Amino acid sequence: MQNKTWHLVNAQAVADEFPYTFYKPSPEAITLLKAGNLAKLIFEETNSSTDKSYAERMWVKIENISNGLFSGFLDNVPIHIKDLKLGDKIEFSACHIINTDIDDPVPSVVDKYTLHCIVTDNILSEGRQVGYLYREATDGSDDSGWRFTAGDETEDYMRNPDNGHYVSIGTVLNKDDSILPLLEREAGVTFERDKKGQFVEIKER
Repeated sequence: MQNKTWHLVNAQAVADEFPYTFYKPSPEAITLLKAGNLAKLIFEETNSSTDKSYAERMWVKIENISNGLFSGFLDNVPIHIKDLKLGDKIEFSACHIINTDIDDPVPSVVDKYTLHCIVTDNILSEGRQVGYLYREATDGSDDSGWRFTAGDETEDYMRNPDNGHYVSIGTVLNKDDSILPLLEREAGVTFERDKKGQFVEIKER
């Protein structure tokens, strides 16, 4: 018998690592699932000859739920994974589910932080904490108006467009969510992290 070339991705582990950008249904939503509902899973295949991975997000129609374990039948036709086909039996756990066909009773934190911001590479790639942030007025587009820097960037650094990124607020929160209590503040505010690691609002003089 040929070895299986794919595995199910542990979506809970991904959600734990990227809680503000990776949606996973709440435990409350998963407890509402019954036979006949659909659950979406990530099937990942690694080509042993090239080490190239393919991930396909596909629906499974649930047939049975027992002691927290699910079983059902694949409801999509795979594109890359050759040893999977429509109707194959799939067994999985709650940790594998990335979506369902029911309304989630718990609001998604991912949806709350989809608006964009500008953040320096010091934070996004180098792992620095946010040290200085302010919010500008916007034109009502997908821009939140928030700007995040480490606080010690030079003028030359800031002039280089490669050092700035336009990403969702959630992407920044994945790196540093100490800014979370400030995000509801209005345009025109500025904050700086003090020597004790606390944010202090800077008032215009």
